[in-house]
Amino acid sequence: MQRLYDFLRRHPTGVDTFWAFLLLGLSALSIAEGSGQGRTALQVLTAFALCAVVALRRRWPEKMLLLTAATGVGQVAFGVSPGIADFAMLVIIYTVASGNTRWASRLALVGGLLASPIAAVRWPTPHSEVGNAVLGAVFVSVPFLLAWVLGDSMRTRRAYWAQLEERATRLEKEREQQAKMAVTAERARIARELHDVVAHNVSVMVVQADGAAYVLDASPEQAKQALETISSTGRKALTEMRRLLGVLRTEEGGESGETYVPQPDVEQIGELVEQVRGAGLPVEFTVEGAPRPLPSGVELTAYRIVQEALTNTRKHGGPDVAASVRLTYFDDGLGLLVEDDGRGAQHELYEDGGADGMGHGLIGMRERVGMVGGTLDAGPRPGGGFRISVLLPARSGR
Repeated sequence: MQRLYDFLRRHPTGVDTFWAFLLLGLSALSIAEGSGQGRTALQVLTAFALCAVVALRRRWPEKMLLLTAATGVGQVAFGVSPGIADFAMLVIIYTVASGNTRWASRLALVGGLLASPIAAVRWPTPHSEVGNAVLGAVFVSVPFLLAWVLGDSMRTRRAYWAQLEERATRLEKEREQQAKMAVTAERARIARELHDVVAHNVSVMVVQADGAAYVLDASPEQAKQALETISSTGRKALTEMRRLLGVLRTEEGGESGETYVPQPDVEQIGELVEQVRGAGLPVEFTVEGAPRPLPSGVELTAYRIVQEALTNTRKHGGPDVAASVRLTYFDDGLGLLVEDDGRGAQHELYEDGGADGMGHGLIGMRERVGMVGGTLDAGPRPGGGFRISVLLPARSGR
């Protein structure tokens, strides 16, 4: 049955032609039974015209409506009494009302309402009272009105379904765009993670390598310790880079069976400070308030802020620079204050958030802090040095 239904939907003109031939056959039988009345040729011509309207109604609905109107006027003018073929008038009224051509729909409604009164006047019933004639005309007009109402409701329903399909298509496109934006944002986040990992650990390795080369002959033990620091720092950098690149491979559809280390948190800031101290940068680390669990996004942001700030201190602080890191636990969040007494970064690195492209680290800080709904203030300290002040909420989110 489904195949038959699909076949009929693909060939609407063929289906209409079948019904047109059926209507023509019934009209022929009716004409043959009443052939003694005369006007047979006009009746046959009228039947052919109205059956053609049924066959071609979906291909040329407006033209078929005009043909129907002309045929009806011809019937009235030449006295061809209504027959079975006039059922085509109901069909074309429904077809035009279900379309989108408004003038044709209005013409069909007016013509359908006038057809019955005109027929009652042209072919009055003998010995019929005026009231009965009027009542009969109104009764015969009801099918024409129902045909138009049914067609118009079908047009409204089609428009409604078309609107739903358009909305569904638009929502699908919006979902695809949002998915692409989410992927882009995630890759930007991973790029910032890679920047933090590479900038921090490579700078530590460079400082340790320079120190090892400087004291290699004079103090082999100190050089050995520096090389061990370089080795451990490199392994840590590789571990984090594998984790981040593994996320990229997983996003591209690949399966990853590796177990990656968890994201760093606030408790590991102490280890980070010790590592930086081992690289030759004096850092004072203090914690104020009662430590308590924070959202993972907030803890990761705090760790990355301290990591980036100390990396910038090594890069731009100059010789004999010292830094301080202070964590303050509040009831509604976590405060970070990272300061150094060096010569500070170039002015372009913090002006307008590093928008000139030179201060990628500060841009990353602002994005991270904004992502969890915090605030950041970065700039030179009075009297020299650089200061980064951050306030992170106890609940991450914008």
